[in-house]
Amino acid sequence: MKFLHAMIRVADLDQSLKFFCDVLGMKEVRRTQNEKGRYTLVYLAAPEDAPEAKEKHAPLVELTYNWDEHEYAGGRNFGHLAFAVENIYDVCARLQAAGVTINRPPRDGHMAFVRTPDMISIELLQKGAPLPPTEPWASAPNVGSW
Repeated sequence: MKFLHAMIRVADLDQSLKFFCDVLGMKEVRRTQNEKGRYTLVYLAAPEDAPEAKEKHAPLVELTYNWDEHEYAGGRNFGHLAFAVENIYDVCARLQAAGVTINRPPRDGHMAFVRTPDMISIELLQKGAPLPPTEPWASAPNVGSW
C-alpha cells in the first residue's frame, strides 16, 4: 500500500491557496476542473516533495472546491485519506472479513471507500489499470456515506 493524499473541502479556493501556498509555502503541482461535476481539485506538495509530486511519487494535499457548496457541517470539510493498493478486491475482502463495512464497493475495479472507527473516510485506489468488474463487488450497493 502507498499513501497518496489527504483531501480537504474548502469554501474559498483563492483564500485557501493563499494560505497553503503563499503563507505555508506549499506548491501547486496539479489542477483539475470538472464543469459537469462543478468542482475544482488542486493538488499541493510540500516544497521538498514538489519535484517528485509532479511525477505522482509524493504524498499530496488535495483541496476540493465544490462550486455550489460553501458550508460543511459535521467534519465534512476533511474528506479522506487515499491509498493505492495492489489488488482492490483482495483488500476489500480482507477488510470486510475483519468486520469493516465497505461503504462504496469497488464496482469499477478501481475505487472503494471505507471508514475508520472514528468515521474518517479512507479511499482505496487500484494501482495501475482498474481490475475487471467482479462479483460480489460489481453489484454491491453503497452503504451509508463515505
